[in-house]
Parts: sequence; C-alpha cells; structure tokens
Amino acid sequence: MKLLGSLTSPFVRKVRVVLAEKKLDYRLETVDVWGDRATIALVNPLGKVPCLVLDDGSALVDSRVIVEYLDTLSPVGRLIPSLGRERAEVRSWEAMADGVLDAAVLARMEYAFSGRTELQRSPAWVERQLGKVWAGLDAMSLGLGEKTYFAGNGIHISLADIAVGCCLAWLRFRFPELDWAGRYPQLAQLLDRLEARPSFAATQPQG
Repeated sequence: MKLLGSLTSPFVRKVRVVLAEKKLDYRLETVDVWGDRATIALVNPLGKVPCLVLDDGSALVDSRVIVEYLDTLSPVGRLIPSLGRERAEVRSWEAMADGVLDAAVLARMEYAFSGRTELQRSPAWVERQLGKVWAGLDAMSLGLGEKTYFAGNGIHISLADIAVGCCLAWLRFRFPELDWAGRYPQLAQLLDRLEARPSFAATQPQG
C-alpha cells in the first residue's frame, strides 16, 4: 500500500498512527496539495490527503474511511469495536476530534492563505471557528473525565484516543498560543501517554 500525504496533516498522521498500531507495511509518499495538486488529483479528484492507494491501484480517500478499512486488515490491536454502542462511541469521538480540526484549519487558513489580502481577512470568522474548537475541547475533556482512555471502561486505546491525540498535537503545533493544555490537564495527560507510544513518537508533525 502507498499512503499519499503530508508530514503536517493531522488527518494523515491519524492514518499513519493506525498503520503503525496495526503493524501494517506501507510506503509514505509526501505530496504538496498546494504546489502539486495535479499529482494528488490523479487518485483523489478532490485534491486532498490522506489518500491510500491499494495494491490493485484503487484508492481510498478520507481518513475516517481509510482507518476503518485498515482496522479490518489485521486482528492486531483492534481499534474500532465491531458492534453496538461502544463502536458508535468511538466513531463519535473521532468525528468530534476531526470537527475540531476542521474548525481550526479554517481559522488558520483565514490568515495563512496567500490568496487573501489583509482587508479580506475576517477576525470574526476566526473567532467563530475558534469558538468551535473550545466547545469541542470542552466536550472531549468532559467525555474523558478521569479515565485513562475514551472508550468503554477506559483501559484500552482505541481510534477515539488516536483521533483526539492527533487533534491535540496539531493544535499545540499550529496554535501554541491557545494553551489548551493549561485548561484541560486531563487531555494533556492523555496526549503525554499517547506520545510515549512508538506510533506517535514516529509521526510527530514536521514543517
């Protein structure tokens, strides 16, 4: 398998962590979706990463689709429960983490996108998106509570923790001024536990 992605994307990192946790072999091909859109568009018309190219040349897009597929390839370290409420819980926390990232990316791009002039940038839009970030962090902090991990009895790592961990690490990487760790110490402790794992240690955002 070949994974098209970047070293900064938290969505790509989520896939890379899952690949490592599942002990699956793959090749990472870094792609600049801004400067080399034509390359990624050959396999994903949306021009977005991550994109997983399978052995037969077909491609899977969207991190949530990709990680669900990867979890079926090996019984090692099952990350998504197969049935019932616990499965829905894990996927819901993944969606929450991804939603926080979507809002944070929109906030960052309002100022980082070179196609906008200063007069075109909207502080009100950034404030709205960061409001979503804080609301999502509130929910994640409440959901984790005093547990070690999110799902079930909180003993075993799941996709929920991986998604939340990638989200928190990216916020720390791109928005250090938010200091979410000071407000949510239990989330900071979760990230510390995750980043002690080889899968997280080997996929730190770069760039």
